[in-house]
This record gives sequence, structure tokens and C-alpha cells, in this order.
Amino acid sequence: MSQGTVAAASRPPVLRARAAYGPYAAFAAFGIFWGAWGAALPTLRTRAGASEGQLGTALLFIGLGALPAMAFTGRAVDRYGLRVASWLLAALAGAGLLVTAGADGVVLLIIGMLVVGAASGAADVAINTLAGRAEHATAKPLLTRSHGLFSVGVVIASLSTGALLGAGLSLLMAFAVVAAVMCALAAAAQLTSTALQIPAHQGDASARQERVAPAGSGAAAPRGARRLTGLLRRISPTSPLFVVGLVAALAYAIENAHQSWGAVMLTDVFSASPQLAAAAPATFAATAALARLSLAPLSRSHPTAMLLGGGALATAGSAVLATAPSVAIALVGLVLAALGTATLFPTLLSRSLRGTDPAQHGRATSTVAATAYLGFLLGPAYVGMLAESSDLRGALLGVAVLALVFTLAAAPISTWACGRAAAAGQTQPTAGRRSLSRARDRCR
Repeated sequence: MSQGTVAAASRPPVLRARAAYGPYAAFAAFGIFWGAWGAALPTLRTRAGASEGQLGTALLFIGLGALPAMAFTGRAVDRYGLRVASWLLAALAGAGLLVTAGADGVVLLIIGMLVVGAASGAADVAINTLAGRAEHATAKPLLTRSHGLFSVGVVIASLSTGALLGAGLSLLMAFAVVAAVMCALAAAAQLTSTALQIPAHQGDASARQERVAPAGSGAAAPRGARRLTGLLRRISPTSPLFVVGLVAALAYAIENAHQSWGAVMLTDVFSASPQLAAAAPATFAATAALARLSLAPLSRSHPTAMLLGGGALATAGSAVLATAPSVAIALVGLVLAALGTATLFPTLLSRSLRGTDPAQHGRATSTVAATAYLGFLLGPAYVGMLAESSDLRGALLGVAVLALVFTLAAAPISTWACGRAAAAGQTQPTAGRRSLSRARDRCR
């Protein structure tokens, strides 16, 4: 029996049931924000008096705000606890209100984008840490299911926000409704996250292991050697996770490329109407939600098959979309691509965290998520650059190449990274070979 299963079995059934509610509520709140944000962008652009080019430039500042926040949030979660996720979701809701209330001009719009990016990036890391901790405690595929709730939130909020704005409600009032729902969900996540807290003596164990030298070697070792050993111990669990983040960046690049360019593909290649073109992102998001909710158990029980199968489907879907002779076939390609990419990032993150000490889940999640976010930012730009040199069909074939590279790299690299983290966590002399073997078994 794995440690995750033992931990789950040792908790009261009520707490194990409650542990799932926090990640679900947190990811639903996160999806509600981004669904509303996407629906509100045209109105926000008009309010700020920005051209399409100026809006595109302003949107880049979301990434500029998110990346540094993602890099530092993990340590805050490990230090202050999982309640940080609820605080950051409330901060994201406030950032949405701030930008919708004060974006009178391009400069203020850019400042608002920076604030939204910082709050969003920090919340992203925190809620993924929350879901990872819940999955560790319950041995259930909560990461993938939580990402499914995010997609559901995106679809519901985008349609609802569009309806509110269409009914004449102001942009600020629409986001006030969004903020109220987000804060309610954040409060629900806060109430359930207490079931997942790690006792202080366990949370400090890793720090003590870094400070205390192994028996029989510390007293005689020079101070410089002890410092170097401590540094290597701190680096070794996270360096493989950085490599996993680079692989996850491919998954995010593929996903955001399709999400961002699907409607453009239908418009430019097939001269689709705006209503028909809007079916592309809606189809992608709805398919991703269904895939994440229905395939979640497999992401934990058969991660290698999910990574290989998902990558292959993403490759095939991208190729079908690039060569589609009609709108119907193009939508089939989007469905295949969504089925393939939907579970890639949560499966990678779940597998990578299996060998990591739960007290370090925040830092580990921060490493993977911040690195992967580069793919989210660069994916649409990658398509744009390829389209400039060839055409949109050729650019989407370039996305298929990324998916093929992911398919070949994801399973072996995530297994290696988990094994390295498990080995690094079993450095005590009392661990023994059997304990290390059990830790590595969790990575398969």
C-alpha cells in the first residue's frame, strides 16, 4: 500500500470527503473569473478606448505580472498554509473589480492587467497546491477533476456574463456579481482546507533534515562541505520539476494555441460568421471539461497511458484541424485536440508530486506551474509567427509537431522527475532500501 493510500486511510471518512470540496470550489471560482474575463474583453477594450493592437499589448502584461507571482507563491503556501488559496482568489476578484472600474485609458488598462496577472498567477499556484495536497490525502484524482471544474466555470461564466452585459448591466456591476460568487466559493474552499493541513512538526521536518547532518558524518565535516551538501539537497528535488515544467509548457502551448486561434481559423479559412466562429472556443472548452471529469481516475491510475494517449490525440487533432476541408471537420479536429490536451497538465503535475514531501508541495507546484506558464504565453505567439511565414494551416501543423514532441517526452521525463524527488526525500539513514522502493513505486 502506498503512503498516499495509508494517509487517506488514516483520516476520518468525513474529512476525506470534505477534502475534495476545497479544490472543486477553488477551481470553479478561478474558471468563473476567466470565463467572465473573456466575455468582458470587448466591452473593456471599448471602455479603455484601446485599439486591437493596444489591447494585445496590454494582455501581455498579464503574463508579466503572473510569472514573478507564481515563482514566489509556493513558499508562501508552504509557510502560511492552504488558506492562502482562498485569500488569493478573493484578491483576484478584487483585481477584476479594480480593472473594470478604473480602466479609463490604455495606461490604466495596462496597470490593471499587471494586477490581474499577479493575482491570477499567485492564485493558480495556490489552488493547484491545494488540489495536489487533497489528492495526496485522499488518493483520488482530484487534480484532474478540479481542472474539469475550472473548464465548467469558464463555460458557465462566459455565457452568463455575456447575457448580463447583453441585458444592459454595466461592466462593473457584472464583475461585482462575479466577485460575489468567487468570494463565496473561496470561503467554501477555506472551510474545507483545514482538513488538509499538515501538522507543524511534520511541516518542519524537511527543514530540520536540511540543517542536521547524517549520523556519523556531520561533526567531522568542514562547514563549507556541510553548506554545499545542504544546497544540493535543496536543489535536487526541484531541478527535475523544472524539467517537468518545460514539458508541461508544451501542453499549455498546444492548449492555448487551439483555444486562441480556433475561432480565427474558422473565420479566415472558411469565412465563418461570428456566431459560428464562436463555436470553436466553446467546443474546445466544453470537450475539455467533459474529458477532465470523466477521465480523471485514469490520470492517477494509468498516468503513462494518459500522457501517451493524450499526446497522440492532440497530435492527431491538430493535424485534422490544419488540413480540414470543412467547418465540420475542423470542429472534429478541435474536439480531438481538446480530448488530448485536457488531462496533460494535471496528469503531469499529479505524477510529479507523488514523490515530493507534502510539506514542499507549494514550492514544487510553483516550480512546475511557473515554468509551464511560459508555454501558455508563448503558444499563441508561436502560431502567429508560423502563420506569418507560411499560413494558418501550416502554423497549426507546427502545433501538431509540438504535440508529437510532448508525446515522446512526457512519460519518461515525469517518471524520472518523480523518482528523483522520491530519492531526495529518502536521505535519512533509517529510510532503508524498502522505504525508497515504496517511494519510487508511487511514480509508476
